[in-house]
Amino acid sequence: MHLNPAQTQAVQAPVGPLLVLAGAGTGKTRVVITRIAHLVRKGTRPSRILAVTFTNKAAREMLARAGTLLGKNAAEKPEISTIHALCARVLRRHATVLGYPVRFAIIDRGEQESIARKVLKELKVAEAVLRPGDLIDRISRWKSAAVRPDGAFDTIAADAPDSWTLAAAGYRRYQHALRTAGAVDFDDLLLVVEELFTNHEQVRLAEAGRFDHVLVDEYQDTSGIQERILTALARDHKSLCVVGDDDQSIYAWRGAQISHILEFPRRWGGATVVRLEENYRSTPEIIHAANQLISCNTRRHGKTLVSKAASGPPPVIVQAQDEIDESRRVVGDVEVRLREGEVAPSEAVILVRTGEQTRVFEQELRRKAIPYELIGSRSFFDRREVKDVMSFLRLLIDPDDDMALARIANVPPRGLSAHALDQARTAAAAEGRSVWQQLLVARAETRLSTAAAAGVTALEKLIALRNASASQSATDVLRTLIDTTGYRHFLAKEYDDPAEQESRWNYVEELVNALAEHERSRRGGRDFAAVVREFLDDLVLDVKETERFRDDKPRGNVLRLMTLHAAKGLEFEQVWMVGMEEGLLPHHRSLGDGLEAIAEERRLCYVGVTRAKKRLTLSLCLTRMKWGKSRPCRPSRFLYELTGQADKFNEAPPPREAAQPAKKSPPRGRGRRTAR
Repeated sequence: MHLNPAQTQAVQAPVGPLLVLAGAGTGKTRVVITRIAHLVRKGTRPSRILAVTFTNKAAREMLARAGTLLGKNAAEKPEISTIHALCARVLRRHATVLGYPVRFAIIDRGEQESIARKVLKELKVAEAVLRPGDLIDRISRWKSAAVRPDGAFDTIAADAPDSWTLAAAGYRRYQHALRTAGAVDFDDLLLVVEELFTNHEQVRLAEAGRFDHVLVDEYQDTSGIQERILTALARDHKSLCVVGDDDQSIYAWRGAQISHILEFPRRWGGATVVRLEENYRSTPEIIHAANQLISCNTRRHGKTLVSKAASGPPPVIVQAQDEIDESRRVVGDVEVRLREGEVAPSEAVILVRTGEQTRVFEQELRRKAIPYELIGSRSFFDRREVKDVMSFLRLLIDPDDDMALARIANVPPRGLSAHALDQARTAAAAEGRSVWQQLLVARAETRLSTAAAAGVTALEKLIALRNASASQSATDVLRTLIDTTGYRHFLAKEYDDPAEQESRWNYVEELVNALAEHERSRRGGRDFAAVVREFLDDLVLDVKETERFRDDKPRGNVLRLMTLHAAKGLEFEQVWMVGMEEGLLPHHRSLGDGLEAIAEERRLCYVGVTRAKKRLTLSLCLTRMKWGKSRPCRPSRFLYELTGQADKFNEAPPPREAAQPAKKSPPRGRGRRTAR
C-alpha cells in the first residue's frame, strides 16, 4: 500500500505514545490499519492489538480493511470495535465483581422508557410534568458526565425547574430497578466499566494485560469517561496511538473534550507527534479557503493542509434576498447540475446548521421533483411542537375537531386530566356530540372537577381568539395564541437543556414564518378560516409528499439534505452550505459564550467546507423571517475568513444596511461570486 512520507512516519513510529494529527481527507484510516499490519510484521500477535473507534460503521470498515491486509485466513485478528462494544465484553467477563449476574441484559430504549414509566408512577409524577422519555434523556446526560444517582441532586441549581429534582429522584429509582433486574442500559456500559477499573485494580490489570498496543481513532471526540477508560488500558505499556484532528472537534455539546487531543503530548511524556497534511479529497481552491478559515482559531495544533487533487473552480458565494429565494437559487443550481450530468444525486449535499432550516429546502426539492434523503434531523413536519401548533390552529377554525382537541387539550397543562377527557369522549359518543361540545355541557351541569372546568374555560378563551381575525392577520392571531398558551414557557419546563428548548422553539417560530409566507403569497380575501384551512391543507400535503419522496426514491442515489454535524466523516463531489449568516453560523448561542464557543462553530464550518471534493457553494440571505416578520441579516464572519478578509468583518455595516452591499467584499456581493 503506497504511503506518503508523513503516513510512513506515523505507521513506523516507535512503540510508545503517538499522536497522529490527521487533517481532513489525509487518509487517517489507512494509517491506523497499516500501523496494525506493521506491528504484526514486527512480531506482535494480532489478538494483542486493540483498535477503538466511535461508530459501528467505522469499526466494520476497519475490520474489513484489516482483514484484507492481514489475510482473511489469518489465525488471529486484532480486536477492533466501538468503545461501547469493548466495554460490554469487559463487563461480560467481570460483571459478578460488582454483583451483576453473568447473563446480565443490556436493555433498549423501549425497555428504558417502560421502567421510567413505572418509576414516575411510583413517585406520583404526571406525564404532563415529566415524561418517561425526558427522564431517560436526563439520566443519560448525567451518566455521560459520570454522575451517579447520589450525585445527581448536587448538579441541580437552586433556580432549576422542579422537574430536575423529580428526575434526580427518578434516576435513583430507575437505577435501583435496573440492578434488581440484573440489567444495564447503554450508558451504563461505560459507567460500570470505569467503576470496575477505578475500584478493582485486579480487573484493570487483567483487561490492560490482554493488549500490547492500543490505537484510538477520532480521538478528538472522546468524552471524559471514554478517555479515562482508554488511559486505564494503556498506561502500563504506554503503547497508545491516537489519531484525530482537533480542527474537527465539534461535539462539545455531547461531552467531547478537545483538551484530550490538545494536551496529549504534555500528558504522555515523550510522545511522538506526526502531522498528516496532504489532502487527497478536495481541490486546492477548497483547501485554500479551509486553511484561511481554520487558521483564525488560535487554540489548535498547527497544521496546513496541502491538496493533492487537481485544480477546480473556486468556492462560490450566492446571496439571496430571503430564505425562500435562497432555497430556489440553491435547489435550482442543484437541478441544473443534476440534469446536465455534472454530478450524481448521491454525490450532492445541502448542508444546514439547524434542523428548522430544512423546511424551505424540503418544499423546494419536492417542487422540483428531486428525490432526497434527510439525515441528522427529523423532518420539519414530524416535530412534536409543529404538530402541537397545527392542532391549535385546527381548533381555532373548528372547535369540534376531536383529534386536534385530544392532542392539545392539556398542552400546556391546564387541569384537563386524561380521566376527564376519557369521560367526555365516552359521553360524546353516546350523545352524538363532539368532545368539545360535551365538555361545555359537562361544565354547565357542574359535572367537572374545579380544575377540569378551569381547563375548559382556558380553552374557550383560546378559541375565542378567532374573533380577532377580522382586524388581524392570521399570523398575528397565531402569535397571540402561542403567547396566550404560554407554549414557550411550557417547552422551557419540559426540556431542561437550554439548547433543546431553543431548538424546539425555533420550530415553532418557523411554523409562524410559514404561515406568514402563505399569507403573503395568497391572493384573494382575508377570511381567517379559509386562510388557515388552506395553509393546514398545504402542510398536510407536504407531509404526504415527504413520505412519498422517502418511500419511493431509488435507494442510494438521492441528494442528501443534512445538518453540518451529521456530515462529519462524509464526502461529496459538490456541497451547498446554506445560511452563512451571523446567528446561524456561527449560531447565536455561541456569540455570547466566549472565544471557545465561536471556535467550535468555526470548526463546524471547517468540517462543512472540507466535505466538498470538487465544488463548494456557500449561500446567505439579506433578510430572514423571524416570528413571522422579515429581519435583516449580517453575513457570517466565516465568509470573510474563508476569503482571506477576516479583518473586514468588523468594518461591515450593521444588518439594516445589508441591502446595500459593498462591492469589494465577497460576502456582500449580490447574486453569485467566487471566493478567492
